[in-house]
This record gives sequence, C-alpha cells and structure tokens, in this order.
Amino acid sequence: MKVLFIGEIVSKAGVFTIKKVLPGLKKEKGIDFVVGNGNGVTGGFGMGKNHALYLRKLGLDAITSGECVYYKKDMVPFIPKASFLIRPANYPPGSPGRGWGVYNVGDEKVAVINLLGQSGYQRVHLSNPFSYVSELIKRVKEMTPHVIVNFHATTTAERQTMAHVVDGSVSAVIGTGTKALTADACLMEKGSAMITDAGRTGSLQSVGGLESETEINKFIYQIPERSQDAWDQLELQGVLLDLDDKGKARSIETLRIPCEERPDDSTDNR
Repeated sequence: MKVLFIGEIVSKAGVFTIKKVLPGLKKEKGIDFVVGNGNGVTGGFGMGKNHALYLRKLGLDAITSGECVYYKKDMVPFIPKASFLIRPANYPPGSPGRGWGVYNVGDEKVAVINLLGQSGYQRVHLSNPFSYVSELIKRVKEMTPHVIVNFHATTTAERQTMAHVVDGSVSAVIGTGTKALTADACLMEKGSAMITDAGRTGSLQSVGGLESETEINKFIYQIPERSQDAWDQLELQGVLLDLDDKGKARSIETLRIPCEERPDDSTDNR
C-alpha cells in the first residue's frame, strides 16, 4: 500500500497547489491513500467547512488538524458529520469530531490517528498524548495493521520522542507543526517510518506560507493584523510511504513537487 502524507496545507495557495499537483502525482506514484494536514488551510489558521469539502473533492481521503481545529465556527457543527476529518485525539472526551479514523483502501484498511503536543500552545491545554497513545494504538490495531500517526507539535523534542514511543507499533509517525520540511525521514529500528516535520504545501517564499511583510510587522510592533496569502514559489511537500501487508513500512520518501502554475481567474483562487 502506498500512502501519501501531505505537509500542512496553508491558505488558498496551498489548496491551489493541491489542485494542480495532486492528480498527476497520484498517477505517477501509484498512490492508494492520501492524508493531509489542514490546520492552516483557511487563512493560515484553522479550516473552514468549504475548504474541507473542496480538499476532499480534490482527492484527500483523510485530513488531520492541530490546535486550530475549532478556530472556524462552521467547523464545530460540521466535523462530527465528516468522517474524513480528524481532530487531535487528546482533546477532552465529548469534543466535536473524532481523534482517529479507519478507512477502506481496496480490500485493506488504513487507520489515521491525530495527536497534539503540549509545548508552545497558549490557547489549548490538552491531555498528555504520551499517557494513552499505546492503548489507543492497541484499539485501532484490532481493525487494521496499517496505522499512520500524525503528531502535531511545536518542538522537535516532542515529535522525535513520540516516534520512539510508538516505533514498532505503527506503520509511521509523521510530525507536523512548524511548517518546515526536515531532512530526517527514515525507517526506525523496530520498523516504523518517521519524519520530524512533513513541511508545508503552499508558498515557500513566505513566513510559514503567509505573506512576509504582514508577519514581520506582527513581530516588530506586536499589533494584531490579519495574515495575507503568499503566492511565490508554490510547492507540495510531504512524504510517500510504502507499507507491506503486515503494516510495516518498507520505505519513506520525502517529496518536494513544485507548482509552476498561478491562478488565472477567481475560480482558481479559492
């Protein structure tokens, strides 16, 4: 089974890049299942209902998130109805949505688990993801050996620690959260694939996928200002996983696919 994990999709430019690059990539690589992190799809912070539905239409089979999952008001009533959307599993019991999902891929199944780290998030304070991740994985593996964990966190230490905690019990642990593709993709000692950060999809000539001047002003003057989309040097980033029948990772390949096209009308600039 070949699974594509797309690094955090940022703003309209990220959605546009998915639209233009993903169809050809799926055909070229023979991809069976596509997961993407959508924590910054709508304006760089959170994901609205319309963007979620559009990404599903463009070919994403599952969309994970992070600390911004409930930032857009229309997501709160929508997420429980959308099985392809996954919030961090360590939100309190009863929070809208689900922290993991199991999906059919031909005659097989693949599970996707989303977890949020604890360091660096001022607006959310969730349960310790390390405390019960093993029990969660054990429950999910009753349904399928193919298990992908997306650990969304701000620190390298947390993400690499999680990779060592779950090594051998999942197919892969994919870090997101800093929107910067790392160079440490590898197969770990006990058979799980890992990468500290799968990067971002959208503009590379930007601050985290957003227009740089506005983000610079926020740091200098400490005055809140609405972030703006950036459109220079569009690229799809992520990793391609090859999993065997027992759920072990055979390989992990880092992907950087440039998008040379630009929107030519309002229908493309979603």
